[in-house]
Amino acid sequence: MRWLLAVLCLSFTTLLYANATPTLHERPVDKVLVIKSERKLHLISRGETLKSYRVSLGKQPLGPKQREGDQRTPEGFYWIDWRKTSDKYNLAMHISYPNARDLERAREQGVAPGNMIMLHGTPLDEEYPEWFFHTLDWTEGCIALTNEDMREVWQLVKDGTLIEIRP
Repeated sequence: MRWLLAVLCLSFTTLLYANATPTLHERPVDKVLVIKSERKLHLISRGETLKSYRVSLGKQPLGPKQREGDQRTPEGFYWIDWRKTSDKYNLAMHISYPNARDLERAREQGVAPGNMIMLHGTPLDEEYPEWFFHTLDWTEGCIALTNEDMREVWQLVKDGTLIEIRP
């Protein structure tokens, strides 16, 4: 009889804990963190990583974006400020590059800073399967995920969310 009571208590405690723990979709993402050297994108809520994804970067992945056309991914603090469906890259979320620091650096160097840095999916290409893109840095400076991962990020990350891109 004691074992039955113990099993019931354990089951009840497990049920309470399961109901008290929010799921990935119940916790708001308040920051996106990209660590370029790790090729990782982390969804953060209140300082805790909810989920991480592998990403592809610009063809020149080392160092911050300096100017238009340098094929580098920016580094710094930005916002996810709008989104669109894309014929070429499926879903795409715009990153608010350039920020004030980027504009100042470009002005000092006398170059255009570039724009249209996106967080986006992978092209559907009959010649190259999706996994081919996912294993290398291939963008013009954007951050790319698999289409499945991008669909999930699209659902979890709202416009106005902070995105930090670190070396």
